[in-house]
Amino acid sequence: MVTAAQQTASSPDAALTFPKGFLWGSATASYQIEGAAAEDGRTPSIWDTYARTPGRVRNGDTGDTATDHYHRWREDVALMAELGLGAYRFSLAWPRIQPTGHGPAVQKGLDFYRRLVDDLLDKGIQPVATLYHWDLPQELEDAGGWPERATAERFAEYAALAADALGDRVKTWTTLNEPWCSAFLGYGSGVHAPGRTEPVAALRAAHHLNLGHGLAVQALRDRLPADARCSVTLNIHQVRPLTADDADTDAVRRIDALANRVFTGPMLQGAYPEDLLKDTAELTDWSFVRDGDLRQIHQPLDFLGVNYYTPTVVSTTDGSGTHTSDGHGRSAHSPWPGADKVAFHQPPGETTAMGWAVDPTGLYDLLRRLAADFPRLPLYITENGAAFDDYADPSGQVNDPARIAYVRGHLAAVHRAIVDGADVRGYFLWSLLDNFEWAHGYSKRFGAVYVDYPTGTRIPKASARWYAEVVRSGVLPGA
Repeated sequence: MVTAAQQTASSPDAALTFPKGFLWGSATASYQIEGAAAEDGRTPSIWDTYARTPGRVRNGDTGDTATDHYHRWREDVALMAELGLGAYRFSLAWPRIQPTGHGPAVQKGLDFYRRLVDDLLDKGIQPVATLYHWDLPQELEDAGGWPERATAERFAEYAALAADALGDRVKTWTTLNEPWCSAFLGYGSGVHAPGRTEPVAALRAAHHLNLGHGLAVQALRDRLPADARCSVTLNIHQVRPLTADDADTDAVRRIDALANRVFTGPMLQGAYPEDLLKDTAELTDWSFVRDGDLRQIHQPLDFLGVNYYTPTVVSTTDGSGTHTSDGHGRSAHSPWPGADKVAFHQPPGETTAMGWAVDPTGLYDLLRRLAADFPRLPLYITENGAAFDDYADPSGQVNDPARIAYVRGHLAAVHRAIVDGADVRGYFLWSLLDNFEWAHGYSKRFGAVYVDYPTGTRIPKASARWYAEVVRSGVLPGA
C-alpha cells in the first residue's frame, strides 16, 4: 500500500487528500471590506486618516465604501455558503465597537457583528474573529498610539467588550493580525498607517503590541466559555541568505530576530531574544519593558495563525544597501531598525501582481520550522493567496488560472508539511473578496470573488469554483 508520504515524495503533482476534519475557510479584514466609515457611531481609525492624506494611497483611494460589506453582508455570507466554506475569518473594527478607544461599546456596532455571526452559524460556517487588523481608533493614535503602554491597556478593555457581546457565539478568537506590520510598517517605514518613521517608536510599538496581546488573552479567558480558543496571527518571514557566506547567514539571523522572534520570543517563550536586544542597543535600552511584562505577554495559546505569501532573501552589505526589495513598499525610511547593513533581494522566478515571488517551498520550510520550534502548538494557515490582474471577460466570467496554480502549489506544500509531521489543522484563503489593498488602494485584486467596484457586483472567479471543490472533497487535485 502506498502511503500519503510515499505518494507525495514519488508524485508531487498527484491528487492529495487532506486529513479528516481539516478546516477550510477564507478571510477578510474590516477596513478592507466594510465601508460605512461614518455610520452608526463609527469614528475614524488610523487607516481612515492615512488614506485621506494626499499621496499616501494609490489613486487617492480610501476605505470609505470599500466593498460595502456593512450593507451587503447577507450577500457575502450567501457566497460563503455557496462555496461550502467551513469557517470565515474576519476582523472586528475597533472604532465601530468602541469609537474613542475607551468607554462603553456602541451597540449598533456590536449589532452588526451579532447579525453577521448569527447568519454564519445559521449556514454552518464557523466564525473566527480577529480583534485587531490594523484599524486603531484615531483618538488613541493622537494620544501616542502603539508606542505607548496605555494603548495595550485600552486594547484589553476592548477585548473584554467584544468577548462579553460575542463570546456566546464566537468560539475562536485571534488577538492581533500581523503585529509586525502594525509596528514596523506603521511606525518605522511609514508605508502603513499611521505613517510615522521613528525606529525607536517601532520597537516600542512591537513591545506594546505584545503586551496588548497578552492582556487581551487574559481578558478573553476571563469571559469566554471553557471551550473557546485563543490565538494570534503572525506573518512569519521565511528568511533565506543570498549566498552561503557567513555574513549573509548573519543577515538572516538579524532579520529573523526583527521579523519573527521579536514576537514569538515573548509570546511563546516568555523572553525577548538576546541577539535582538544587542542588535538594537544603539537605538534603545528597552527600558520600556517593565518588570512583569513578559509574564503578562506569555499566555497559553490554543493555536498559532500563520500568514505566508513569499520568502525573504537577504545579504550583508557595507551599509549602502537597500530595504526596498523586502516586498513591503518603498520608503526612504527602513522598517528594520538596527539592520542598516542588511540588503534585501528579489527572489528568482515567477511573481504575482504585487511583485512577490511565487515559492511554495517557503511555506513548507516555515511550517517545518514552527513544528520543530513549538511542537505542541497547532498551526493554521490564516492567510495565503495572491493578487493578479483579474478582469471580467465579455461573458461576465473571471478566469484566473495563475491564482489556481498559486493556491494549488501552496496547498501541496501544506500537505507535504503535514505528512512530515507539522500539526497544521486548517487553511484560510486570502481573500474572500477583492478589496482595499492598503497603500495600493483598489489596484490589487486578491479575492476569490471579483468585485466590480462601481456597482458592487460580486462575481466568483474560476479559482473560487476550484477552491469550492477542494473544500467539498478535501482532496487537492493533481496539477
